[in-house]
Amino acid sequence: MNSSSAEQARFAEARLLNRLTAASAAEWPQPPETRRSFTRLWNAFLTARTLIALALLALQGLAWGMGRPAPQVAVWVCVTYLVITLVTRLWLTPPPVRTAGVRWLWVAGVDLLVFALLHWWQEAASYTPLFVVPVLMTAMLATRALALGTAAVATLLLLSNAGWTYLTESRVSVDSFSQAALSGAGLFVLALLTSQLAARLKQEESQGRRAHAEALLQTLVNDLVIEYMHDGLLVVDEQLAVRAANPAARAMLGTDEVVTPASFALTDDAAWADLVALARQVLADGQERTAEITLQREGQTARHALARVQHTPAPMPSAKGLCVFFMQDLREMQARVRTEKLAAMGRLSAAVAHEIRNPLAAISQANALLLEQLDDPAMRRLSGMVAQNAQRLGRIVNDVLDAARVQHEGSTGTLQQIALDEEVADICTGWVRQHGIKGNLRITLRGEDAQVRFTTDHLHRVLVNLLDNALRYAAPGEGAIQVVTELVSAKQARLAVWSKAPALEPGVQRHLFEPFFSSESRSSGLGLFICRELCQRHGGAIAYERASRLYEGQLVEGNEFFVTLERVAAPAAVPVQPQLALNDPA
Repeated sequence: MNSSSAEQARFAEARLLNRLTAASAAEWPQPPETRRSFTRLWNAFLTARTLIALALLALQGLAWGMGRPAPQVAVWVCVTYLVITLVTRLWLTPPPVRTAGVRWLWVAGVDLLVFALLHWWQEAASYTPLFVVPVLMTAMLATRALALGTAAVATLLLLSNAGWTYLTESRVSVDSFSQAALSGAGLFVLALLTSQLAARLKQEESQGRRAHAEALLQTLVNDLVIEYMHDGLLVVDEQLAVRAANPAARAMLGTDEVVTPASFALTDDAAWADLVALARQVLADGQERTAEITLQREGQTARHALARVQHTPAPMPSAKGLCVFFMQDLREMQARVRTEKLAAMGRLSAAVAHEIRNPLAAISQANALLLEQLDDPAMRRLSGMVAQNAQRLGRIVNDVLDAARVQHEGSTGTLQQIALDEEVADICTGWVRQHGIKGNLRITLRGEDAQVRFTTDHLHRVLVNLLDNALRYAAPGEGAIQVVTELVSAKQARLAVWSKAPALEPGVQRHLFEPFFSSESRSSGLGLFICRELCQRHGGAIAYERASRLYEGQLVEGNEFFVTLERVAAPAAVPVQPQLALNDPA
């Protein structure tokens, strides 16, 4: 993972952890649906109060039209009540869910006062049913205590009206007292039943809130796990649109979250043809499938992945099923296996190599001293064979030590920013002088002064190793070995070493970069392994492919090892000549 990807991953991790911390807090916010339903019920009651005020005022006007005018004070009470209901409907904000406060005084208190005044001043009309409105509203939207209190106040007002009649008219009206008592009892029953229903609703809301909190917490945990799981996860619908993709899946697909939109389809890129075919098969029969796929985007290294696909059936007939991909990068799987193997034999190899180096030096020195005293040609040839094999054994020992050093060094230290074209030209010039080849090597520099994140020594080691391998198998002739630098994207550059040579066998290709594997018995099989380890340490990659290059005026296929390097911003420099041919070792 390069520095920018690691930085994005850290930001994503911090964002998810912050959400997870907030979600696991002790006090959960109310779901928006609960607040909206409470506000709708509050507005409905305020609207009903306004309609009641209009009806009361209309009744006063109807009585006046029938020749039975109401008291003037009653008319003014109705007008004032209409104004108050309109003001509260338009400007009074809803209280917190199921709480009491000053707002209830402007609502239930005003209703009780207005209905009581009308009940007192107009004995011919019964306003008792109107007391249901404040009691019902309080029971549904406030606490049970406030609802029972509202019913008690309404009952006291009805009983006080009966008592006032007894005091002013000096007569006892059993009907008025019994009606007031029965109406009060009905109001108490209404308040109790409604408050119980409201409490049940509140309990269900609380359970729903807890369930919502647990679901949110579980969702955040799932997001955190999916975000950082090593396996790629893709969710695809029946139209092959990608519903979800974690960073590992995006890395395998070769997409960038900054460039690629959050919603895209598998059919958007021809490189995902294997995924499209696999998804269509699973969506057609609903059977789970596992297959190896290849993801090859233009200008990028091919990725081989093991994909396991499952079909989730639709929960209802109108819904559509989804196709879930679990993808494992075969390269990473092989790397983990290789790391386990190297961990087991790394220390042993290094210890053995150290133990071999000392007696090997003694053998070489003794053979050199013996050679000085030998005159017999046959004996000198035998001594030369000893020296030659001692040198070969020394190279193997050095390779083993280098592999162990590369494995355990890690990525400590600050990486250099080097000019790709300039370094490649210097390395190739030195290599031509060392081997004395004439015209075999052709260099094409198209890096446009790109700066890459690598160290000079490690780039020298990688390039010289690739050139040595190419020289070993390349055909004779001008341009039989070609080194090409070019830009792949704004973030990547490419260094390729091509040679006119027969194609590698498939069995050899599969194990090219494994340690101690070689198609020759005289090789340690560690050169390409060291190259790959160095490239991965610097955020790059190395791969092999058959590619066509211009050789003796014709396009000819050959073996090409190419290294993908990470570009970095750099100041402008003097441009390097795009073509450089090294025909003379001097």
